[in-house]
Amino acid sequence: MVLVANRACSQRLKMKIMSKYGLYAPFLKQHQLTEAYLVQAEQWFAPLVNETLSLLSAAPEKTLVIGINGCQGSGKSTLANYLRTTLVLAHNVESICVSLDDFYLTKNDRLALAECKHPLLSTRGVPGTHDVALAIQQLKALKEQSTGTVELPVFDKSHDNRDIANPQVVELPIKVIIVEGWCLGAEPQTAAQLETAINTLESQQDANGEWREFVNKALAKDYADLFALVDCWLMLKAPSFDCVYQWRMEQEQKMAKQLGVDFLSEDNQAHPGIMNTEELQHFIDHYQRITEHGFTTLPKKMHHLYELDTQRKIISHSQPVTMTSATTAGIK
Repeated sequence: MVLVANRACSQRLKMKIMSKYGLYAPFLKQHQLTEAYLVQAEQWFAPLVNETLSLLSAAPEKTLVIGINGCQGSGKSTLANYLRTTLVLAHNVESICVSLDDFYLTKNDRLALAECKHPLLSTRGVPGTHDVALAIQQLKALKEQSTGTVELPVFDKSHDNRDIANPQVVELPIKVIIVEGWCLGAEPQTAAQLETAINTLESQQDANGEWREFVNKALAKDYADLFALVDCWLMLKAPSFDCVYQWRMEQEQKMAKQLGVDFLSEDNQAHPGIMNTEELQHFIDHYQRITEHGFTTLPKKMHHLYELDTQRKIISHSQPVTMTSATTAGIK
């Protein structure tokens, strides 16, 4: 009887989702997903949506910032866009997705940084390669301004550079800002933790630890002020760093497909930011230290922790930190 009841409940949920397909059709097309994603999303994220609505109801004059942490390829941008689509279309709550990636320094700025600080800083990704001051300025504008527009930068990964000519123009007011980033909320390490290289990139290209120290100092100083703007924290936690290469490769392949580019080509002149397998492995090595550190330090600080399996499916949800009335009162 229980099995029959569970099947009936699952079927009702599926029918409910299918009735909303038209609402989510553009979202599914953009992320190359099937309706099956909506069934899983309804199961795992409905409590999060309901909590968001409750927080807004408790402080209707405020703007809520939701921060999503997750390693490369874990599904941060997909989740952020699902939440935005649900809030805007199903609940009429003006929301915006903001990626920390869009605040990467321009290619020229990173090359200049690499010349004066360390060669590894020419590669985007680690703390120190974002325009944190601009990110703070624009997030505060989104939170505090009630009229006008705010221009957000857009980073074109296929060219590894900021798209200066096409910023994202956001109409105000905004009630929910969903920020996602692989190092969002990450904490600095101790000097002792920085001493030992953790992969070939660090041992061969940062033998004296100067790059690690620069990244760590940036994380401790500038990024802490940015992270303080977040009200509600989420984490999509991978089972290990071993998954990152495969997940990130799938991202690269998807981007190449959208652009009509051969992923395996060694000469993508039209989109030089598209990486082949060897380039991708070298790129990901830049992220390993902070990603693995986050696996051990961030879960206990999350309001919503989603554990993923190796296929990127959610296998559990917990709330290590509860959103309280005091937290709600502190929303800015």
